[in-house]
Amino acid sequence: MARQPSGTGSAEESSDTPLDDLDSTAAHEDEDIEDDADDETEAVRSAESDALWADVRMQPVEIALSAGVGYTLRAYRLSTEVREPVVGDRDDDFTAARSARAGDDEGVEFDEDELPEIDEDELTAQALAAPAEDGRHRADDEDDAEPADDETDADEEPLEAATEPDADGADAAAEAEEEPEEVPVFLAENGRLLLFRTPEGLVEYVRGSGDHELAQLDTWAELRERLEPEDVVPLAEDQYELDLVVENLRGGHDVWDPALIIQAGEIARDIGHALRVNSVIASLAPGSPLDDLDEGLRAVEAGGFGSFLARRKLRKIDAQTTAALGWRTVVGKISAIVDWRN
Repeated sequence: MARQPSGTGSAEESSDTPLDDLDSTAAHEDEDIEDDADDETEAVRSAESDALWADVRMQPVEIALSAGVGYTLRAYRLSTEVREPVVGDRDDDFTAARSARAGDDEGVEFDEDELPEIDEDELTAQALAAPAEDGRHRADDEDDAEPADDETDADEEPLEAATEPDADGADAAAEAEEEPEEVPVFLAENGRLLLFRTPEGLVEYVRGSGDHELAQLDTWAELRERLEPEDVVPLAEDQYELDLVVENLRGGHDVWDPALIIQAGEIARDIGHALRVNSVIASLAPGSPLDDLDEGLRAVEAGGFGSFLARRKLRKIDAQTTAALGWRTVVGKISAIVDWRN
């Protein structure tokens, strides 16, 4: 009997479907279900692990960059409890990458995936220069403006008055300087953030090394004794996808992911302050274009009438220059100080 034309929906046509194909399809579906189940299992952290991290007052952190996904550790302590980070001879920003491309550092290998080929000076300027209302940059306005004679005199008088001793003012300033604040501390050596590609690699390092920023903490010895690979399960709020930020911003205002970008800003600020990456600190400082972007996205996340106003303000932000290129600079500078470990 001849096969009926396609589309008739006959039982004979269904019976002609090879059994091997059916078995293969079923097998793939089973694998997908198993993979989903594995992913859900990996995302769950045991009560014992929660107790460990609570006791040592640290947390595992997962950071995704273009070079891959890595694990590290972060703690928060009062500024009076930790020392200044040891930066060593670290080449800040893209100095190492620029030298390598110029052929100055022979024998030094760099991962091209980690170091974007961009003009860092130009992008930093674009990220930090906020245009004034008349379309000119603030810096240009300040350079062009010449103070009048009376303004100059007014500026000089307070300087002379400031030389007079003020005991109360000095005491207030001293108290403000001594007021401790909570600061981030990462697993880092000589100003470079350590990222481990596997939990096993992180645990092996923790057990065998004491020459890093976290070694100064009073709970470090306890972590070395108790940490196991199965404990290295970052919580959702400690997982950061820096590799997706620039691409998301390039998609335009309608597809921006507030949660993704806000989380990226949190980890970038922490890394910048903890490891003294001044360019990252400046790029995300209060009043900068990227900080304005962050505030707008937070307002959108909060919802309500403020969310409507925030969306209108966000649409005025240049998606390519201010947002995408500015964040590309930040991610690139962070990638340049990462020390990948297996």
